[in-house]
Amino acid sequence: MKRTLLFVVVFAFVWAGCEKQVSFQLDNSERLVVVDATIEDGHSPMVILSRSFDYFSKITPELLFNSFVHGADVTISDGITSNKLKEYSYPIFGGANVYYYTVDSTIGNPFRGQLNKSYSLDIRVDGKQYTATTTIPALAKTIDSIWWRKPAYGSDSTRVIVMTRVIDPPGLGNYIRYFTSVGKGPFLPGFTSVYDDEIIDGSTYDVEVEKGVDRNAEIDLEDYSFFHRGDTVTVKFCNIDKATFDFWRTMEYSYSSIGNPFSSPTKVLSNIKGGALGYFGGYAVQYKSLIIPK
Repeated sequence: MKRTLLFVVVFAFVWAGCEKQVSFQLDNSERLVVVDATIEDGHSPMVILSRSFDYFSKITPELLFNSFVHGADVTISDGITSNKLKEYSYPIFGGANVYYYTVDSTIGNPFRGQLNKSYSLDIRVDGKQYTATTTIPALAKTIDSIWWRKPAYGSDSTRVIVMTRVIDPPGLGNYIRYFTSVGKGPFLPGFTSVYDDEIIDGSTYDVEVEKGVDRNAEIDLEDYSFFHRGDTVTVKFCNIDKATFDFWRTMEYSYSSIGNPFSSPTKVLSNIKGGALGYFGGYAVQYKSLIIPK
């Protein structure tokens, strides 16, 4: 036993003496254009262009606000009419601005999305071209009704669950994404916001609607999904095409796997061609509201 212990101690010292300090310098990765582009039925397109950061970048407000891409040539087309978008800015706080591209407000007949139409996006900046296509599908899958109920567990009497009855038409390929808003607050996507109809095709079913989340804030996984008494809740229920579904399905899986050493690597599926990141998505939108009594 003593001889074995002595061997282990000697081996540990020898192994430690064989260690070699390794250092290496990571190359700075190319900053890519990031596209966040959407078009909804009845609304003008919205395109936000920014640049990606290095993996080890220290994210600061100044870095974020300086990442917007200015002076890009952005055009959207429905196959018949093309519209060159104009860059605008929107002030938020501390003198900072958010920059985006949309239709020129001085045009008398603005370009708006329509159901059952396909759209192409063309972006040219710094001598490079990026393209994408999307479809605003029919509003086929819809919410029939919305209500609230008490949760089955927990002692907080103010928390409630919002339920919806959803009608899925026969035939596979109905993809949806949803958002919620409380009062006059922004529409935030659910923690898992996209779903297909592989299991529930052609059926009417009741499903809980979890409260949307702000991924820029800390999320309390024990409480995030609940609404509260006195809330006025609006659900934004969107039919989307498969490319938009695939982008958010892989993006949200990537979000949820951050920090998990047992998760599998995920490639986010973008529909932008030309080497940019992000997506161009079409949304057929339905709204349902509910006032929850105090």
